[in-house]
Amino acid sequence: MKVTFLGTGTSQGIPIIGSTHPVCLSDNPKDKRLRVSVLVEWDEYTYVIDCGPDFRQQMLKANVSKIDGVIFTHEHADHTMGLDDIRPFFFKQGDIDLYAHKRVFKALQKRFDYIFTTKEKYPGVPSVTQHVIKNKPFQLGNLKVVPIDGLHYKLQVFGFRFKDFAYLTDMKTVEDKEIEKLQNLEVLVVNALREEPHMSHFNLEEALSFIKKVNPKKAFLTHISHHMGFHDDVQQKLPENVFLAYDNLKINI
Repeated sequence: MKVTFLGTGTSQGIPIIGSTHPVCLSDNPKDKRLRVSVLVEWDEYTYVIDCGPDFRQQMLKANVSKIDGVIFTHEHADHTMGLDDIRPFFFKQGDIDLYAHKRVFKALQKRFDYIFTTKEKYPGVPSVTQHVIKNKPFQLGNLKVVPIDGLHYKLQVFGFRFKDFAYLTDMKTVEDKEIEKLQNLEVLVVNALREEPHMSHFNLEEALSFIKKVNPKKAFLTHISHHMGFHDDVQQKLPENVFLAYDNLKINI
C-alpha cells in the first residue's frame, strides 16, 4: 500500500493569504501546505480521502489519472469544496463513487445541488454514486475499511483504517472503544494543529499522547497550522517514531 500526502495544512493552507508570519514567508517547500488530503493506493485501486479546494492542483501534482472513489471524513469546506473537480475523472470513467456519513451527503447535496439533482442536469455536470458510511466496516475494492468514530468539537467525524494504516484528521475526542480499533498499526496519521490548545483539534501534546496510547510503529502528524512553527524545527522535537508530514510525502506500508 502506498500513501501520498496530497495536503497537510489547515483550512486556510500555508502560506495564508496576506500573512507576514515567518512560517508563511518560509522558502522551505515543507512549510508550504495545501488543504489536508491523502491518496491511498493498493493493488489496482486508488482512493482519495477528502477533496478540498486544492483538489485539482493536488491531482495534477501527484499525476493521478484515475480514482476509484472519494471518501469523506466530514463536511467542512476544506475537506469538500473540490468536489466539482472530479469532472475529468467522470468524463473518463463514468459515475464516481463517494463514501460519506449520511449527514455529509446532505451538506454536499446543498452545496453541489447541480451534481445531486434528480432533474435534468446541465451538460458537463458529473454524476456520482452515493455510499453511506456507518460506524461499521465497509468494502473498498478487495479491502475491508474500518471507520474510526470521533468528535471535531461537537461534530462527528470519521477516520479510517486500511489494513495496518489508519488516517485520522480533525479529531479532538476519540473514545476508548474506537481506539481499540487502532491496535497493531504500522502507520498512524493524526492531526496536530499547533502547540497551543484548540477547541476542535488535537494540539501537539494531545496528538503525541494519542499516539502513545495507540502505539503504532510509526506516526505522522498532519492538518498543521503555521502556528506549529517551521517544519525542520518541529521535527527535531518529536519522538524518534513520530514525523511531521509534508505535502507530496510518499510512504509505503
